[in-house]
Amino acid sequence: MADSTTPDIIYTKVDEAPELASASLLPIIRAFAGAAGVAVGTRDISLAGRIIAAFPERLTDARRQGDDLAVLGEIVGQPSANVIKLPNVSASTPQLVAAIKELQAQGYDLPDYPEAPATDAEKDARARYDAIKGSAVNPVLREGNSDRRAAAAVKNYAKANPHSMGAWSADSKTRVSTMDGNDFFSNEKSAIVTEAQAGPARIELAGKDGTVKVLKDKVQYPAGTVADATFISARALDRFLTEQIETTRADGTLFSLHLKATMMKVSDPILFGHAVRAYLKPVFDRYGADLAAAGVNPNSGLGAMFDTIAGMPKAAEIEVAIKQTLASRPPLYMVNSDKGITNLHVPSDVIIDASMPALIRAGGKAWGPDGREADTNCVIPDSSYAPVYDETVRYFKETGALDPRTAGTVQNVGLMAQKAEEYGSHPTTFEIPFDGTVRVVLANGDVLHEHAVEAGDIWRAASTRKAPIEDWVKLAIDRQKAEGCQAIFWLDAARAHDAVLIGLVKPLLEKAGAADRFRILSPREATRLTLETIRKGENSIAITGNVLRDYLTDLFPILELGTSAKMLSIVKLMNGGGMFETGAGGSAPKHVQQLVAENHLRWDSLGEFCALGESLNFLAETSGNARARVLGKAVDAATQGILDNDRSPERKVGQPDNRDSHYWFARYWAEAIAAQTDDAGLAARFREIADALARDEAAILSELGAVQGKPADLGGYYHPDAAKVARVMRPSARFNAIIDGLAASQ
Repeated sequence: MADSTTPDIIYTKVDEAPELASASLLPIIRAFAGAAGVAVGTRDISLAGRIIAAFPERLTDARRQGDDLAVLGEIVGQPSANVIKLPNVSASTPQLVAAIKELQAQGYDLPDYPEAPATDAEKDARARYDAIKGSAVNPVLREGNSDRRAAAAVKNYAKANPHSMGAWSADSKTRVSTMDGNDFFSNEKSAIVTEAQAGPARIELAGKDGTVKVLKDKVQYPAGTVADATFISARALDRFLTEQIETTRADGTLFSLHLKATMMKVSDPILFGHAVRAYLKPVFDRYGADLAAAGVNPNSGLGAMFDTIAGMPKAAEIEVAIKQTLASRPPLYMVNSDKGITNLHVPSDVIIDASMPALIRAGGKAWGPDGREADTNCVIPDSSYAPVYDETVRYFKETGALDPRTAGTVQNVGLMAQKAEEYGSHPTTFEIPFDGTVRVVLANGDVLHEHAVEAGDIWRAASTRKAPIEDWVKLAIDRQKAEGCQAIFWLDAARAHDAVLIGLVKPLLEKAGAADRFRILSPREATRLTLETIRKGENSIAITGNVLRDYLTDLFPILELGTSAKMLSIVKLMNGGGMFETGAGGSAPKHVQQLVAENHLRWDSLGEFCALGESLNFLAETSGNARARVLGKAVDAATQGILDNDRSPERKVGQPDNRDSHYWFARYWAEAIAAQTDDAGLAARFREIADALARDEAAILSELGAVQGKPADLGGYYHPDAAKVARVMRPSARFNAIIDGLAASQ
């Protein structure tokens, strides 16, 4: 073990479908790992767990919970760190509020989320809750840059078993619409902080009347930091949204908004609220004061708005006005047309890195309120990365859909260490309260950046430190050398931040003697070249910043593999440790809904299998544990067995699901350990396990299948009852006896 308190491998406790799957898979992992002397512990980074940890003084000892995220943040800075990180909820405000209410109903003494905090206590509660919203976990844990790719076995399986792809038509009306100025892209400023300027800076808003409001103090800018600042004009945004609503109506397409109100936890909910106001402008023009008095916040979406309106004195009158307005507007892209859930219902329901690839995979089609597919106006207000999706749509209109049977693959090397480029999820994003000038004032008094802004504009800053940039370039060089394929830095010389990065990247490549192995292209140009490359069956490495990393590691896997949940993500922590991420969790809510209704979980744990193998192999390298290496190699064989024998979960009740795939994974893993010759003791022990699993196959599968088709009681959504979850996810007494017996024998 690493030491007396930290286990060899830490497996994160998260939310929704990945956490339900863990209730079945983790006992298997612990039992197998324990036989090799490998300890596997857990740390709770779930939304509910982080909420509970934020208010220890209000809770009894029995309900109090430590801040596992903070502990993990310290662990990932250690050379011995070995973390398997599952996808967790990046909560929007509605999700956070729902989780709070669920915990309160379970007896947790937690304050309500104050929408408009007035007292000191409310302001304190709001600050604690806001620290939990959005992508609060990843910036803490990602103390390294990202190496994300499809495992060879996964890619080969996708080629042999191609997923469906919608047909693209050259005359498709689907398009991407974005602002042509006064947005985050066009207003961005970037500079490198010098030694003389380094230290704590402040962000202030100077009003035209001389008033100065400090927006953020003690923002740390070490020497060499690339410091950026930008804003989007609320006036220009509203004008753009109004134009797009009218254009969509004229084109006869669906109106769809694509943002990321989870990762961009401050800026994008506000953008979302502007879209809600624009779409229902006649209603807000007439009833704005009434809606505000009732507590309606457009940033929370139509769903919360409709719930509030139902209890208002003018409910019937306002509902008629809404119905009339909807009839005059273009139809909305639907998240769930059967339930009437639109694109504007909940900000976290449509996340750009999942929604845009799904629409592109479907041939540019999306579901409308009539339950039919239709072409869509994809509205992406900020033009920083909209060109990626615009060029993809244009390309497929010209060439037709990609063929998964022959397509090459796109790997990604992403700059994300030490909160690099954390626009929106960083606590330096503000909705401007009054007209004036925002200034970034450095430690020595220099004004690094300033912007003239108006009330309602959204201003934000981000920074990227020197060491992560150098590590990112080194990782790119290593990956290109290992793969020998095309490698592109997706950087736009016309964008302020990217221009500064280009000035840093080129000398680093030249110093390493690797400049001739890379190209530097704008996102639009890189998109076109990459699509042309993989269409020919060749491979490419996309070397990108943080946000674009997030977008591309969904876009290309969804086109290549049909999903991004099966991607392997290795975070080489800068102090020597390793973190192994397991894919995307965007579809997790729907999986939970199906489990509750039908006791069928279609979540695929293939990403967890891949991460586990890498984690064990890494442990073997760093600790010299030869038995961990045996287990790691066997995991790879078991993962291949899952794919070769088509043992992944299927979608419908009555078919094999996540629990069945875990039985097969355990069996293939045991058989691989039993067959190896590097460790006779492990081979003998696991021959018994493999024989038992094979002998009881029929009984185990029967017990697993027998529970399907009936509702499942989890005791909660965000904070389910552990005992109930265990009963649901481990329904086979035969299987449990084998696994628990192995664990007990150690």
